[in-house]
Amino acid sequence: MIPTREQAWDWLCEYNESDSLRKHALTVEGVMRHFAGLYPGEDPELWGVVGLLHDLDYEKYPDQHCTKTQEILREKGADEVIVRGTASHGYGLCCDIEPVSTMEKVLFTIDELSGLVTAAALMRPSHSVLDMEPKSVKKKFKDKRFAAGVNREVILQGAERLGMEMDTVIAETIEGMKKIADSIGLGMAAEG
Repeated sequence: MIPTREQAWDWLCEYNESDSLRKHALTVEGVMRHFAGLYPGEDPELWGVVGLLHDLDYEKYPDQHCTKTQEILREKGADEVIVRGTASHGYGLCCDIEPVSTMEKVLFTIDELSGLVTAAALMRPSHSVLDMEPKSVKKKFKDKRFAAGVNREVILQGAERLGMEMDTVIAETIEGMKKIADSIGLGMAAEG
């Protein structure tokens, strides 16, 4: 079964109470939907659900990340494409499910990158992605002290898996985030 977006949101909220984890899930969902639109024949609904659920187990089971998600999703009757898709973003870090499909490769790449873009946006005077340019993210990417928890190697590996230039991956990630900026708290702040 492919869960609806509403079911996926309910499942996410059942296992994650943290506002920041929910916003991250919404961010990844939005970026995944955007990337799905770049590939003819891909399903933005499926990609969005995988993005929304990718960290399903992270808050309650951080030591079993990606493993517990598979168990939970199978118990809920989710299709294996969802189970595999969500788990593959942890390849080489906490699981051995290699990202093979385009959807899996995109998730592997943009999970960490969306965190870097979020951190960069929060440092801007506008606190927004709406006025963000890829060059500002590239500059932050090179500064290993900035958002030090972001695994830049995973992002580079992901871009290589996709056969996509880093500039393009960054630009498209920003574009995906712009589409949902208000719902993730990165829209333009109202003038005082």
